[in-house]
Amino acid sequence: MSDKKPLIMETERLILRPWKKNKADAKALYRLAKDPKVGPAAGWPVHRDPANSLEVIREVLCTPDIYAVILKESGDLVGAAGITYGATGRRYLKADEGEIGYWIGVPYWGRGLAPEAVSRLLERCFLELGMSAVWCGYYQGNEKSRRVQEKCGFVYDHAEDDVMVEALGERRREHFTRLTKDRWLQRRPKEL
Repeated sequence: MSDKKPLIMETERLILRPWKKNKADAKALYRLAKDPKVGPAAGWPVHRDPANSLEVIREVLCTPDIYAVILKESGDLVGAAGITYGATGRRYLKADEGEIGYWIGVPYWGRGLAPEAVSRLLERCFLELGMSAVWCGYYQGNEKSRRVQEKCGFVYDHAEDDVMVEALGERRREHFTRLTKDRWLQRRPKEL
């Protein structure tokens, strides 16, 4: 579904851009990803050092439709957000569905940045990529992520117990929410 060209998207306060395989992005990522409040809640380990962050950029984040989330006013990296679909998506995704994932670094919590980034990704999913529905997931206890999904209009669908979190080598309960294009269009401000 991806159009293969590097895409830069903007919102009122954010720039969503492709990750760069360089020391500057790695250092900025490490600054946020070394905090134990971030990665483990999202299902990935705390970053050990900037070299580890660069490895994650190269092997995980430098894929189509995975974006560095940048604060416009300062140029600071504040997190990551992206869309997976097709072969990279989960087994329950239909051919015309995707999944959005996101995280925001602790210094930027409570500012509404995650819903702002997710809202732009939803616009991409429905208007640019032609998806019929988008899924999101969160692990048991990650109330911040659950609230982001609710704010963006996702509806609770189901939970799965004993889900293996490969990166952490543990099992968790995972909750799934879904947003259809029709529901998104009904909630969308008329001026957009």
